[in-house]
This record gives sequence, structure tokens and C-alpha cells, in this order.
Amino acid sequence: MFVQHISDTVLYLVPTPIGNLEDITYRAVRVLKEVDTILAEDTRTTGQLLKHLEIKKPLQSYHIFNEHHTVEKLIERLKKGEKMALVSDAGTPAISDPGFLLVRECLKHELAVECLPGAVAFIPALVKSGFPTDSFLFEGFLPHKKGRQTKMLQLCKENRTIIFYESPHRLVKTLQQLSEHFGVDRLCSVSREISKMHEETTNGTLAEVLKYYQDKGVKGEIVLLVKGLEGKRIETSEEEEDEE
Repeated sequence: MFVQHISDTVLYLVPTPIGNLEDITYRAVRVLKEVDTILAEDTRTTGQLLKHLEIKKPLQSYHIFNEHHTVEKLIERLKKGEKMALVSDAGTPAISDPGFLLVRECLKHELAVECLPGAVAFIPALVKSGFPTDSFLFEGFLPHKKGRQTKMLQLCKENRTIIFYESPHRLVKTLQQLSEHFGVDRLCSVSREISKMHEETTNGTLAEVLKYYQDKGVKGEIVLLVKGLEGKRIETSEEEEDEE
């Protein structure tokens, strides 16, 4: 068992704005000023943010293509007392972005990790959708090829609200495939460019939203939500457990 205390933190996961720079928190700014090194998914993107915040700190690239090769060296540096902040290009690190591997290795070596609360795209999209928020399923990005159809066949019977991230050039194709598996009348919600100037949320059936984006075209960062299958949720109550 490993109990983490804030005072022992060596690695901070720091959420960054997903669009509007005013969404950075005071605490995030303080942590970025105090750490020794900032690990960035794209040093150019993070460099622009730091310039805006008037923060000068050493930047090191840490992304999906190099994380397996760099994590061991980072752990050694953290063991020696260096404090680091991990940021992604936008939102919370490790949510459909690099971070999981480094956190796992830190815990394996009993190095304390702290994740600051902050921006994440799917929460405002979920709240604005009007779909049930008491229980939901975050799927991130669907598989591009292998396993994509199998995943959709599994999810079409899900009765919780389902949340996906999607790229603009694949959204229409995804809506088409969801219509085939979930039915054209299943309700969905697409939030685009959250917190930015051209933020837009489109609610309707899969067929309606598909036609809208076929006609209009798609730009920006996308969060796609599909309402769960109507009907009783499959749950095991305490009474049922007692009966067994």
C-alpha cells in the first residue's frame, strides 16, 4: 500500500485551457512557476501558453511517440528530488493524451503524484447535452479500423450516456456508422470548439445531426455524445444480493 500526501508531490498533472486562456486556474499558474521542469506534449504549443502567462521554465517534450523511451529517465530524476509538471496541448493530461504511463511508474516507485482540477472537454459537453449525467461511459476515440465495428455493436446496447472524442474529418463517417448500429432515431449531441469563439452544440437524432454536418462541413475539436438505450438499467441491488 502506498499513501500519497500533497506535501510529498514530485509530479503534477496540470490541466491547460481547451480554448479560452482565461480558463487557466490560479493554482495551475502557481505550480507551473514553482516546478523545475515542464513536460509538454508539444513544446511549441505549451511555449505559447507560458509566454502568455509570463512563465519561463525548462520545457521537455513528452508525447505518445517518446513516452516509453523517456519514462525511466524521468523517474530517476524525480527520485533525486526534481519536481515536474506534465501538461498536454489542451485539457487534462492522461485523458486521451499521454500521462497514464508516467503516473503508473511514479506510483510503482512510491513517488507522489497530484492532479490539479481543471479543464476537460467532455464535462461541459455532457452537461450541455441534456442527457443523464448520473452515470455515463467515456470511450475517448473509437478505434480507427480494427475493432471499430465490434466496439459499436457492444455500445449500441449500453443504457448509460456514451461520450466520444472525434476528429472533424471523421465525424460524418462516425455518425453514419452510429446510425447503422444504434438506429437513426437515437438522440445525440455534438459539441464543437468548446470555450472558443465559434463554440456550437447540435442536438437531435443521429440522422438529423448527420445531415447537418454533411451539409455544413465540420471544423474544430469535437465531443460526441449518444444517449443511452432507453429501458431499465442492468444493476444488482442490495435486495437482489440478499435474495441470492
